[in-house]
Amino acid sequence: MTQNTSAQEPFEPTWESLKQVQVPDWYINGKFGIFIHWGLYSVPAFSNEWYPRNMYIQGSPEFEHHVKTYGSHTEFGYKDFIPQLTAEKFNADEWVQLFKDAGARFVVPVAEHHDGFPMYDCSFSEWTAVKMGPKRDIVGELAEATRKQGMVFGASSHRIEHWWFFDGGRKFDSDVQDPANDGLYGPAVTASPETAHSDAAWTSHDWQPRPDAKFLEDWLARTCEIVDKYKPQLLWFDWWIEQTIMKPYLQRFAAYYYNRAAEWGLGAVINYKHDAFAEGSGVYDVERGQFKGIAPRFWQNDTSVSKNSWGYIQAHDYKKAADVIGDLIDVVSKNGALLLNVGPKPDGTIPEPEVEMLRAIGRWLAINGEAIYDTRPAPIFGEGPTEVAEGQFTDTHRTSFTGQDFRFTTKANTLYAIVLAWPSEEAVIKSLASGSALQTGAISKISMLGAGELQWTQDGEGLHIKTPAQKPCDAAFSFKIQFTA
Repeated sequence: MTQNTSAQEPFEPTWESLKQVQVPDWYINGKFGIFIHWGLYSVPAFSNEWYPRNMYIQGSPEFEHHVKTYGSHTEFGYKDFIPQLTAEKFNADEWVQLFKDAGARFVVPVAEHHDGFPMYDCSFSEWTAVKMGPKRDIVGELAEATRKQGMVFGASSHRIEHWWFFDGGRKFDSDVQDPANDGLYGPAVTASPETAHSDAAWTSHDWQPRPDAKFLEDWLARTCEIVDKYKPQLLWFDWWIEQTIMKPYLQRFAAYYYNRAAEWGLGAVINYKHDAFAEGSGVYDVERGQFKGIAPRFWQNDTSVSKNSWGYIQAHDYKKAADVIGDLIDVVSKNGALLLNVGPKPDGTIPEPEVEMLRAIGRWLAINGEAIYDTRPAPIFGEGPTEVAEGQFTDTHRTSFTGQDFRFTTKANTLYAIVLAWPSEEAVIKSLASGSALQTGAISKISMLGAGELQWTQDGEGLHIKTPAQKPCDAAFSFKIQFTA
């Protein structure tokens, strides 16, 4: 995948053709976006955003909680949470202003999660946030507010997982059994590997029974409608699109989307996981995880402010802002972008700990953004003793970074060396020892962003930089090393 945005010829629904798509400059340069998991699942605020599925899995904590709190599944099912999704305090302009203040460059709300309750004006369902609950086009309002701020708008669809999401409700007396509710719960096909209890079952590319043509064509129509109504420049998909039967539908959708984006004159991109798309036909996404080294292609880490949920719950295990900043730096140094999720409450407010975290990230980027935005990876991503695990679901297992951990980014004749913890009176960058290949010329000046010019020496051990008397920010610290042209 080429990393620029020149004009494209029309795409065809083949991997060969789709590999000609180009990663947009806004994405490569922007580095940081906000993901939003807001839906009906925020009302029970228990466990995580898979509550709607698990509340119908007999014996699960969610099932027991539901019966104890709300009664039987015939008297009070998932549909009965709809009136409580009021969005009475939702203000798209205020949300987007917060995201902009946080330093984000793009915004990606979930248009429809696995639960099958679209937060947009979906013409294929009567069970939507436009027609029930808040009776507002949440996605439409966010799209307008995002573009008003000069930011890039994207959207996420998890519709394909709905094929089996409510299958637990078919196994006992529940409101999932009522045909009147099929528009929300259906098809609820017993296709999940619930009894297998193995990772291999969950990662199978050929679940049985496979989605039928009716469901797949509906998926395609819904997803194309999101494209046509909201013109998202990023479309994010969860893992289950990797089903083998989906391949021709993915190709058809991608060709349609990329051709529409070419008509709009906007750079657009698809996010995918695992091997759902052919390499080069979209941007690879690692959920809650990273790479050990620099990826040859631009990629993305999507993660959440919380360790235990994407949607709003009352018992969040929140991360520290400094750890999220460290992840952002690590990802950018390895040729990636970070998509950070927040989970609003049913009334449309963003929880205060999440607001404070975003503001802390924004304060850091206000000082250090020069070392993040519009940069490119250095020949090596960095140095230091702290190991970063590679793969999905690894970002909550890392130990804290130290004052010997550096990450590098570049821009023109400047190398940014970001130290991930305060290095005391002197920072030593071993990769910049005398004669280092990282140097593109003689060092002309070294400063710390937010603190000014610094004294330094260089020898065979490394580049020694005297740190300022006061820290310019609360988290990582960016040395700006300028070379003669």
